[in-house]
This record gives sequence, structure tokens and C-alpha cells, in this order.
Amino acid sequence: MHARSVVACAIDTVSGELIRCRLTPQHADVLGWISRLPGPAAVAYEAGPTGFGLAQALAVAGIRCEVLAPSRLQRPAGERVKTDARDALHLAKLLRLDEFTAVRVPSTAEEAARDLVRAREDVRSDLMRARHRVSKLLLRHGLVWSGGVTWRPAHHAWLGAQRFDDLALQAA
Repeated sequence: MHARSVVACAIDTVSGELIRCRLTPQHADVLGWISRLPGPAAVAYEAGPTGFGLAQALAVAGIRCEVLAPSRLQRPAGERVKTDARDALHLAKLLRLDEFTAVRVPSTAEEAARDLVRAREDVRSDLMRARHRVSKLLLRHGLVWSGGVTWRPAHHAWLGAQRFDDLALQAA
């Protein structure tokens, strides 16, 4: 699974026939392709940045889905060239043999909580970096706050009162 495409590979367990397809990552497209396959289907894909939305959609549709840990996948010896088509076939074979390590698919509420925690951590880091940049810029010009605790209303007022003759420096 990628942000813009999905390479799918199915193995018909009766005939051994390989069925391959390139799809959009839209869940409806993937579900539609799976529904056209013969017999009961099972799906496996590698965990990654696309999240668990497909696994959740497949679960709602009653289709077995395993999200595999990429770091725990056994790779064929000597296979140096990694392509989506080869990966899809490899995952289909591993699923057929039950030779994989799956990750637990979080609920939508758990995934939302994870996203919230990540966003908060990112914003907090951005804020700390911005504060550091401002204080170091002022320090380079000999301006040091000495009025107590920084980043409080009095400090903000002091920051707002700082002026530079150079327009570029003032903009910074």
C-alpha cells in the first residue's frame, strides 16, 4: 500500500493461479477487487504510513485482514531488487502459509488518540525550537531578558518592544 497506489496479488488456492492488479488506495476499489475474487478471501499488507483504515474497512466487510510487521517479514535469500509486484506476491505466499508476524490493529478511537498525541508532541517541539531561535537571535545582538521567568506576559511585552534598524533583522 502506498499513498497513490496499491499493487495486489491473489493466489487461487484451488488452481494456483496468480491474479494481479494495480488499484487506487481507495478502500472501495480494494474491496471491489477482493469481492470479485473466487472463494473466501484473506488480505495481508505491510504496516506503514497509510495507517489502519483499510484493515478496519475490511473487518467491517467481514474479510480477514492481517497487517504485517515489515521488520519481521522473512525475505527470500538473494532477492536484491524490491518491487511492489514482488512484495505483493511474497505477502500472498506468507499469508497462505500463515508465516508472518501480525501487528494489532488499533480501534479508530485509539488511532485518533495516537494522532492527537503525535500532533501535540510535534507542536510542542515546534514551539520549543521557535523560542530557542528567538532567544538566540536576541542574544547575538546583546539582548537578554532579565525580568524573571521567560515566555510569560511580561516577557512577551519585552519581546514586542524590541526594534532593529535593519529591516531584514526586524522581520526575523
